[in-house]
Amino acid sequence: MTDIKRPADCQTKADIRTAIDALDQDLLKLFAQRQGYVRRMAELKQHPDEAFDHDRIETMVAALKNRAEDLGLDADQAEQVWRVLIDWNVAFEKRTIAARLAKK
Repeated sequence: MTDIKRPADCQTKADIRTAIDALDQDLLKLFAQRQGYVRRMAELKQHPDEAFDHDRIETMVAALKNRAEDLGLDADQAEQVWRVLIDWNVAFEKRTIAARLAKK
């Protein structure tokens, strides 16, 4: 990850914006890496219905909320971000699997 100033060491709005921009770049790289795994999962699943696993999602969100709190991140914010990410991933997997099956 990028080497940036700690929040307490930022003396100007420009310092903070620079740090946030650097973190955003790191987040984009991580999301891109994560999406690679989602693409691979879609290749392995055999039916679009496999894209949605309610129990897996709820277990994952609960664990993420706990980890978020441990890191000092608002758990509700983490949940909202991950639910959007999960919803997008489920839709992507369904489309990808359906398209693959339509070619057969």
